[in-house]
Amino acid sequence: MHDYLFTSESVTEGHPDKLCDRISDTILDDLIAQDAEARVAVETICITGLVLVGGEVKTTGYCDVSEIVRDVILDVGYHSSEVGLDGRSCGVAVAIHTQSPDISEGVSKSVEAREGSTDPLDQVGAGDQGLMFGYACRDTDWLGEEHKNAFMPMPIYLAHQLARRLTAIRKEGIAEGLRPDGKTQVTMRYPEDRCPSLHTILISTQHEPDTRINDIEEIARKHIFPAVVPEVILPAGGWDDVNILINPSGRFEKGGPFADTGLTGRKVIVDTYGGMARHGGGAFSGKDPTKVDRSGSYFARYAAKNIVAAGLCDRIEIQVSYAIGRANPLSLSFREFGTAKVPLSTIDGILNSRDVFDFRPVAIIDHLDLRKPHYAKVAVYGHFGRTDLDLPWERLDKVEEIRGRI
Repeated sequence: MHDYLFTSESVTEGHPDKLCDRISDTILDDLIAQDAEARVAVETICITGLVLVGGEVKTTGYCDVSEIVRDVILDVGYHSSEVGLDGRSCGVAVAIHTQSPDISEGVSKSVEAREGSTDPLDQVGAGDQGLMFGYACRDTDWLGEEHKNAFMPMPIYLAHQLARRLTAIRKEGIAEGLRPDGKTQVTMRYPEDRCPSLHTILISTQHEPDTRINDIEEIARKHIFPAVVPEVILPAGGWDDVNILINPSGRFEKGGPFADTGLTGRKVIVDTYGGMARHGGGAFSGKDPTKVDRSGSYFARYAAKNIVAAGLCDRIEIQVSYAIGRANPLSLSFREFGTAKVPLSTIDGILNSRDVFDFRPVAIIDHLDLRKPHYAKVAVYGHFGRTDLDLPWERLDKVEEIRGRI
């Protein structure tokens, strides 16, 4: 196996697409907090001076969409037209209607229920057709004890850390001259059987007119890199051997929706594994957990993480697929990339055992407690590998049970 490079990117909460994701998920959280059974599919688009929220909702609750939109925009840091958007004065348009009765009926009473099943976990059908992937690996073990429970590819994990730190130093006043919009990118060199090493770091950040590129690079070297990058992943020559790119296009004064239209669900690779694993295509944000785009992906990640943590393999990708209105998955499979420590039949048996991992929508929702407002907090910086949050789909509560079946 030869050395190879792999790159992943992240974006800050001020990136227009992520601003839209957070608005959509904040609306979802607000409705689920009032009505745990709410059916929500809400999408947001941000353009210069205007935010449009549309979608389908079925709920007994009430949500002041305009107020949520403005609160999120201001919290991110868009408080004037100079920055790119003003949450106090921008236009907010709402175009939300009731969920299609055809979809509602298929979800509320599954095919299995109509065919006579009385199993409570068979009663609710998947909210859509589609395929979802879950992934876990041991990359982040190299970063130290505090990162071991992430089980994420290193490039996307570090890109998220850089983006979070970039936002933190701006909002906490640690560094001056930065504005909300920004992107990060990390390229790692993967040698055979050794710790990956850092090859390239790229940071593009919106900034004030009098801020120089050299100022931003100094900020990065002083306040971002030391807080995120452990020495163990530096190449032999240290930082001198790392390619560092800061605002490579030059100045970045105009940002946010003023410079780039934002849309919910456009950063699906940022949301998941940074391209290291495949993606089924369905976005997460703004969707309640009956939408298997979200819940199926979360449960596949949960299964993958517990299987790797239990020592069955060092890396695994799980695929699950559904038909709208059916409770039972159409398919469930995995790849372990030659890293299995046990017979593949053992992994297959555990993955397909309902008493370990039940992939029916009601079982997923109940086991992961998904009818609670978890979602706005993962709308930015990734839905997986979040060691800063207690997320039910990131818990390792199946490890001992899995080990007991080997």
